[in-house]
Amino acid sequence: MRATTVSTKLRQIAEQAKQYLERVFTTLAYLIDVEFLKEAFRKTRKGGATGIDKVTAAEYEANLEENLQDLLQRMRSGLYKAPPVLRKWLKKEDGSQRPIGVPTFEDKIAQRAVAMLLEAVYEEDFYDFSYGFRPRRKPHDALHELRVQSMGMKIAWILDADLSGFFDSIDHARLLEVLRKRVNDGEIVRLIGKWLQAGVLEGDFLSYSDTGTPQGGVISPMLANIFLHTVLDEWFDQVVRPRMRGRCFMVRFADDFVIGFEREDDANRVMAVVPKRFAKYGLRIHPDKTKLIPFQKPSSRQDKPEEPESFTFLGLTHFWAKSRRGYWVIKRKTASKRLKRTIKALWVWCRNNRHVPIQEQYRILCSKLRGHYQYYGIRGNMRSMQKLLHCAQRMWKYWLSRRSHKGYMNWDKFMKFQQYLPLPTPRIVHSI
Repeated sequence: MRATTVSTKLRQIAEQAKQYLERVFTTLAYLIDVEFLKEAFRKTRKGGATGIDKVTAAEYEANLEENLQDLLQRMRSGLYKAPPVLRKWLKKEDGSQRPIGVPTFEDKIAQRAVAMLLEAVYEEDFYDFSYGFRPRRKPHDALHELRVQSMGMKIAWILDADLSGFFDSIDHARLLEVLRKRVNDGEIVRLIGKWLQAGVLEGDFLSYSDTGTPQGGVISPMLANIFLHTVLDEWFDQVVRPRMRGRCFMVRFADDFVIGFEREDDANRVMAVVPKRFAKYGLRIHPDKTKLIPFQKPSSRQDKPEEPESFTFLGLTHFWAKSRRGYWVIKRKTASKRLKRTIKALWVWCRNNRHVPIQEQYRILCSKLRGHYQYYGIRGNMRSMQKLLHCAQRMWKYWLSRRSHKGYMNWDKFMKFQQYLPLPTPRIVHSI
């Protein structure tokens, strides 16, 4: 009954947003009640890291009704204070580190409730070529659309763009200004403002900034989509596309996007103006990673392209190649940086866990490989996945041989061992 009641509220908001595209919603926060927060709790991931208060999901759930009643009262009275997020760091492919903000579990519930309201409104506004952090939309949907549009429109140029530190560069004032154009509920805007200004705790140092929304926050992906909807999506659909002499398309997944062009002059015009468009909103296009790539279909008389070009999007390298029937098609393979990073991570894991019981090693290794196949298992990418499997077998054998000084496990012995504990073989999961 609870989910039905909440879903009814959200559906009514969505219907109003769809019917009145110019409407500004000024009364949304009143819809958040205890039942709404319970649904937000249900949708909140329970196994994540704890915030600065160290309260786990299980501990919070022990007195769920009382905790949600107290949270609701503070949210409605204005006494709610957003606690600082806990700063953690993740390594990126280029060796640099990416900051991650971890909110408290209660903060995640409050953010989830507001995100549910915003989603009901903005899902009616967002364009079909936007795929990131949206319900019923996956990265593979974006990959499929990219391939279909590139081949169907006879695309010859690809603008492969990269935003520098997008989540850390969003200007709070500009973001709230964009938000108020569609959602101008004072309570909702104040809550979002509190989350943006909550600060970041790293060690014993608490810092504040007028820019950035922490990656890891529940509300952050929704705010990023709202901001880029105005900065990029509306601009492309209403300003760029009507001025093009040839056909063009865009596919965006969060802050990663590519634009395809049929004509070179159109591509050059947009390439020149894109940095100015983002600079207007306080964002910066990476000058080295943003490129205009010739991506024309090779002539049918060519066995190989004269200057083979490729680009990477969502972890996959896209390139022209001949199909089994002899036709030129766009194929995808695991990006070399991603593959090297995965192989390195497996090597480190096998080394650090070589003394763990073999059955447990086997279970975790299988899980890691299946997770890789689940994402990269697309048609045409079998060779890259087989390479990963072969590397995983060699690394596991190498570190199993170093569990003790009693003897070296040669390849024949390892293959017999694999008959009883075989690592999962690659398979095509997505026929796109």
